[in-house]
Amino acid sequence: KNRRAKEEPEIIELAATDPMHAMAEPGGALDPPPPPSPAAPTPPVQWPKDGSLDPPPSPSPVAQPPPVEWPEDGVLTRDWVASFTAALDWCSRSIPPDQLPSVLSADFVRRLVVAAAVILHREPNIVRVDPRPDQSVVVVGDVHGQLHDVMFLLRDAGFPSEERIFVFNGDYVDRGAWGLETLLLLLAWKVFLPNCVFLLRGNHESKYCTSVYGFEQEVMVKYKGQGTQVYRKFLRCFEDLPLASIIAGCVYTAHGGIFRGAVVLPSKRSKRAKKGHKYKAGPTDDSTTLKLGSLDELLKARRTVLDTPYEGSNLIPGDVLWSDPSLDKGLSLNNERGIGLLWGPDITQQFLYTNNLKLIIRSHEGPDARDKRHDLLAMDSGYTIDHHVACGKLITLFSAPDYPQFQASVDRYNNSGAYIVLSPPDFATPDFHTFQAVKPRPKAHPYYDFEDVIDSDEELNLGAMDTGTSSS
Repeated sequence: KNRRAKEEPEIIELAATDPMHAMAEPGGALDPPPPPSPAAPTPPVQWPKDGSLDPPPSPSPVAQPPPVEWPEDGVLTRDWVASFTAALDWCSRSIPPDQLPSVLSADFVRRLVVAAAVILHREPNIVRVDPRPDQSVVVVGDVHGQLHDVMFLLRDAGFPSEERIFVFNGDYVDRGAWGLETLLLLLAWKVFLPNCVFLLRGNHESKYCTSVYGFEQEVMVKYKGQGTQVYRKFLRCFEDLPLASIIAGCVYTAHGGIFRGAVVLPSKRSKRAKKGHKYKAGPTDDSTTLKLGSLDELLKARRTVLDTPYEGSNLIPGDVLWSDPSLDKGLSLNNERGIGLLWGPDITQQFLYTNNLKLIIRSHEGPDARDKRHDLLAMDSGYTIDHHVACGKLITLFSAPDYPQFQASVDRYNNSGAYIVLSPPDFATPDFHTFQAVKPRPKAHPYYDFEDVIDSDEELNLGAMDTGTSSS
């Protein structure tokens, strides 16, 4: 049974303005300002100077903004982030993709990515987010290069601030037309507020996925001869992204979810194997020996890999990024994906109980993936509650509305996106906020063959493919 909502094919036209282009101070009014004239690009935005919480009035339309400059002292300000956001929005609406360097030079991109990577590299595999009593935490799922929906989400939730922490659960790029701009925007927020913005890794922050689902080609189109160098900077940054977070000591978030523990197994002899050599590994072909991993094992896992291994000794990162919940009890190998695990409600209960947690928030499955999994709820509203056990809940959160942006079928999913707000004193009680896609989207072309490429990660069997990944 196809669970898509039937509608005419999406017509992606050039939008004159994004209703969320004017940025307010945190806690500001959420009503969009009146749009400028139909042919006008989105102008740079000025933050209120008087400390008011109201959004600034719509400024007059302007021509192409000047090239964005990296601050001489490397210190970002809220004004700088606002102007940068406006420049990204203007570029997405007003110039061809290969003219992006006229506003965002390759050197600027490298500086921003490296500045963020330095911060990310220092963070542990599990970032501890310990909000004060006056702070709330916003959790965001997959966004997949849908820049204008991310801009709306940031405004709707209230921008990151000392009172509002954001945790992003991965999958910033691929499929959508503005993965580069989306990731740069979030990296800018990370550099500006490193202790209030946390970016976790998704399975699409990898060499293999970005080569299949568009991000690599997007970078090459936008930066041409300098594209390879820019793309390599992004790949290095991907390796530095943390794998999970624990919020207020009671909420675990990760892109895919739960992971196995390491098991000592005899090695399979190979040409390179030394006599008597043994390696630590989670089993790749025997579900009977699987056991639930510990947070300590996750902390010690090696995350600095371009593609998470599906065999060998370093399987925990792949589990965290690729695993899926199931209604069947126990742990089993995720044979549909060829990497990661499937886990049942009993494992959710065990994980929560063992680690004194109350809530798991994972992402990874959009409407296309859930369309093929009739044992679980459809991803129509941006979130599903997949397990409800004695110790708490397991939630799947997806923040890309009307996903994927490019669809071959005339029957679009028309899903909502969602984000979660966790507030004191009970951070384990999620407040769900759903939203629709910003329409019409600016005119854009896909950077991957969306008609013939594998429709969903659910069908992506990495175990049957040579990704060039080391197995150690």
